[in-house]
Amino acid sequence: MSQSFLILGGARSGKSSFAEKIAENLGETEVVYLATAQALDQEMEDRIKHHQNQRPKDWKTVEEPIEVNKVLESIEKGKTVLMDCLTLYISNMILKTEELNDDENNLEQKVNIEKEIIEEIKKIITTAQARDLNLIIVSNEVGQGVVPNNELGRLFRDIAGRANQFTADKVDKVFLTVAGFPLDIKDIGLRNKSDFLENLKED
Repeated sequence: MSQSFLILGGARSGKSSFAEKIAENLGETEVVYLATAQALDQEMEDRIKHHQNQRPKDWKTVEEPIEVNKVLESIEKGKTVLMDCLTLYISNMILKTEELNDDENNLEQKVNIEKEIIEEIKKIITTAQARDLNLIIVSNEVGQGVVPNNELGRLFRDIAGRANQFTADKVDKVFLTVAGFPLDIKDIGLRNKSDFLENLKED
């Protein structure tokens, strides 16, 4: 039976390394690394190379910034897929749309962009389940820092936060990595929520 994971964390929190360990345990050498990053400048190109050098050489790497679901549909059933990362995928999806305009249609456009992204994430998870794929999704926790000083940045932060919530609800396990240590926050959160609501009833 396939399993699904969301690995959250801030920059350099150890989320990708932990996700790779999960993938290696589940798929050993039969892992598809689905990279959503685009080498748009030298710094990003260096980061991509660094991640490539860290991964086992036997893993198959597929670079796809937008059509993630189509890639999953083509992968052999039962394989293990590591998608790194969801937040870059969201950024790619936002930037492929027309430039946001400061007019009365702006809010509607934002809502439509978010709906499209959430719908695509739903397809990704559904396809993985239908094809019995182990799916490990890496994503950044972007909502705990400074509020972005521009509209596009705030839009990205808001959509990423809600996309993380949606994904966390749909997958089997959710881990938050802090200073290299993973915390099973879905298991803890569900138990704490249940206990809290039960205590409210008793009060």
